[in-house]
Amino acid sequence: MKPSRLLLSSFTPALACGASVFLSACTAAPIQTIPVANSGDILFQDEFENNTTGWDRVSNENGIMDYDQGGYRILVQQPTMNFWSTPEKNFRDVRVEADVIRLNGPDENRAGLICRYQSGDYYFFIISNDGFYAVGKFIGGNTILLGQSEMQSSDFILTNSINHLRADCIGNTLTFFVNFNQIASTQDTDFPSGDVGLLAGSFSESGVDVSFDHFVVMQP
Repeated sequence: MKPSRLLLSSFTPALACGASVFLSACTAAPIQTIPVANSGDILFQDEFENNTTGWDRVSNENGIMDYDQGGYRILVQQPTMNFWSTPEKNFRDVRVEADVIRLNGPDENRAGLICRYQSGDYYFFIISNDGFYAVGKFIGGNTILLGQSEMQSSDFILTNSINHLRADCIGNTLTFFVNFNQIASTQDTDFPSGDVGLLAGSFSESGVDVSFDHFVVMQP
């Protein structure tokens, strides 16, 4: 296990819409509340073909977040930094899915899904291209892993291909699927509702470059 993998809380990540360097690029659009739906209903989806669907568009010395060639690209140009973006929605129980592929940069990276985002706090479900995963929360400026003390390895994570990610946030239970296989399930009570989103970040090496596509939020 590489030392940088032992605890995600070993650094303070810079957040794309939470750090001052990005404030000028972030909007303060009102959170949209979605009405109650039936199981299986699509609450929100995005193929990233239209660059006006609410995701952040940022480009500076720290990196890029933007619509790009039919996907949503996140490039992290600094070490130990996280970028995240949300479409300004509000949900309780959700099933969130997306595809992610590494475009460039180190295999020791992280990319994944967010649920129940509230004013900078959220649950995250991430993988790395060297085959590790984690479920956790970012709360009050601290990163806390849930149900694990360090990132764990999984043979279900594809190291050189598209990975299909799914995060179920249902009641107090958080369940993570990679390529249609459940790899983790844990419980937490801090965030009952909030926004959904995408996350990518770097460890000791910068240049993490990933693209997301086929983002969908369903009623579980």
